[in-house]
Amino acid sequence: MSSVSLVRLDPTGADRADLIAFLTGEEFPFHVRRTIARADAEAAVDAGAYRDDEHDTSWLEHDELGRVGIVRLEDLADPVPLFDLRIAGRFRGQGLGVPALRATTDHVFRTLPEVTRFEGQTREDNVAMRRVFVRAGWVKEAHYREGWPVEGGRPVASVGYGVLRRDWETGTTTPVPWDDDER
Repeated sequence: MSSVSLVRLDPTGADRADLIAFLTGEEFPFHVRRTIARADAEAAVDAGAYRDDEHDTSWLEHDELGRVGIVRLEDLADPVPLFDLRIAGRFRGQGLGVPALRATTDHVFRTLPEVTRFEGQTREDNVAMRRVFVRAGWVKEAHYREGWPVEGGRPVASVGYGVLRRDWETGTTTPVPWDDDER
């Protein structure tokens, strides 16, 4: 079975040109901004959006395919960080989402001992990513109606998922108690 690993990148040094090329050379149809202009990518990288006290970024490296994308960790000073996962277009649909998310989850819980919960969000119409969350052992925790802005269109729902450290450690899944009437 093939796997994906995280390789920490240097966004303002050795990896700057490759990171900017990746960000500007791809279309990300389910992100708030489908495309990123070069000037915007350069400004974000230079401002620390890919590495500072709150952010860290890694290449997603597949053992057979090589570099397949990036993952940016966000809110690292908080006990509940978030992530932004971007797989290159030519590698989408090849089953890399689950191993990429599992590798990211493993990395967060192994390297950040204060983190008790890890969370992520996607658009309601990003069915592939929603399946990735579930298959990687994450639990749907929220459905924010019209919570995700869409360039040139009406907002769609933002769907939130999370994984608890204790579930990651034990390989179990703690369900969300949805029925408010029973309380």
